Amino acid sequence: MNKPIDHGDDNRRAPPDQLLLDIADYVCNYSAASDEAIETARYSLFDALGCGILALQTDECRQRLGPVVPGATLANGVPVPGTDYQLDPVQAAFNLGTMVRWLDYNDTWLAAEWGHPSDNLGAILACADYVSRTQPQPALTMGDVFNAMIQAYEIQGILALENSFNRLGIDHVLLVKIASTAVATRLLGGDKEMIVNALSNAWADGGTLRSYRHAPNTGWRKSWAAGDATSRAVRHALMALNGEMGYPNTLTTPQWGFEAVCFNSQPLVVKKAYGCYVMENILFKVSYPVEFHAQTAVECAVKLHPSVISHIDQIQRIELHTQDAAMRIINKTGPLHNPADRDHSLQYAVAIALLFGTLESDHYNDEIAADPRIDQLRGKMQAMEDKQFSDDYLNPDKRAIGNRIVIHFENGSIEEVCIDYPIGHRRRRSDAYPLLELKFHDNLTHHYATTQREQLAALMRNQETLHAMPVDHFMDLWKVIQSKEV
Repeated sequence: MNKPIDHGDDNRRAPPDQLLLDIADYVCNYSAASDEAIETARYSLFDALGCGILALQTDECRQRLGPVVPGATLANGVPVPGTDYQLDPVQAAFNLGTMVRWLDYNDTWLAAEWGHPSDNLGAILACADYVSRTQPQPALTMGDVFNAMIQAYEIQGILALENSFNRLGIDHVLLVKIASTAVATRLLGGDKEMIVNALSNAWADGGTLRSYRHAPNTGWRKSWAAGDATSRAVRHALMALNGEMGYPNTLTTPQWGFEAVCFNSQPLVVKKAYGCYVMENILFKVSYPVEFHAQTAVECAVKLHPSVISHIDQIQRIELHTQDAAMRIINKTGPLHNPADRDHSLQYAVAIALLFGTLESDHYNDEIAADPRIDQLRGKMQAMEDKQFSDDYLNPDKRAIGNRIVIHFENGSIEEVCIDYPIGHRRRRSDAYPLLELKFHDNLTHHYATTQREQLAALMRNQETLHAMPVDHFMDLWKVIQSKEV
């Protein structure tokens, strides 16, 4: 007879997985961010919140906001920007994360795994505001928020550098949950042991399937998945502070650990020390609300628009030269069923830009999509990987996201444009910041009166005042004071 498996405490006495310890050490001890990282965090914060306010213009986003049970708001709860909701920190994180991510217009990180680090703001702002309103000690400041942002961006981004979860069908919001869990636990007052415990439980959740991002299942969940991840992180953080135990070898346990079950029995790889590299190199979606691998393709198409619009019916074929990641994520042929499907289609985005000379959120709506010229152009497109684009994409010294469009006309003539770096890239920051300020102002136009818009825009430009501001005061500024002036 075989000896029964011992399910006792032996494994719990083993040292925690090194990855958990390293993240906890970083969150507890790091505060040496560069001036560049802090400035970038300021723009990231306002850009993300501006995207969230713009998302309130869509019925589908608003329908998913508010308390779990209608009417269950709190007198001293976390205020959800642009709404009347005041919620517990778990549900506030869901609301904030969902708003920021809804339009696919917030900042981006591209590596072996991709993602959107400002998704972590759901947990960061919810927890920082909750502490500031409810704890007896002095309120946390926006400087604390910037530090938490830099840390969350770094955790998510460094884990993404070498580990491709998408190749195994796991969605990138897993890394939002991990990063948010670490910084949320710290913001709530947790120590290193609590952070390790919370992180172990976050990893024990396993991975979220990517099925809702891909045909035939593309749907709205891709827009609230980050809100779900960041709210789950706050729950893990609160439980850890309440004494919830951890599972220190949840990554490496044979057969039952994350690596064995979800990562093809391969070890998670971290080669770069945690600092502020990710925030310094974050990518902004400055001009176009489209999946980031298509940003330079849309910019190419906008440049081509003036010379091709009068000859659209004479196009024979269109070559889309792109990176491997774009081929796997946004290379879509056949029917596109809804806006969530269209904003992740390289071909659709290029067709819109060629036809209209721009790309806006409204271009994903059914009314625009019914234009027969769009599918006619899509039918003439051939997407293909350019190996140099793929290599430059993974090169840490370049981090390029190149695209080239070559249009062949029936008379044999050719129009071609190639762009390696989008405006939101670190190499084009001087171009990006003025445009980010305009984007922020435009995103608020349909929701706030002029006076309040100008107040928020002025704060965006004032690093010193913002850095010292208590978080709860900052969050109160986003309440709608009066109806929009027409």
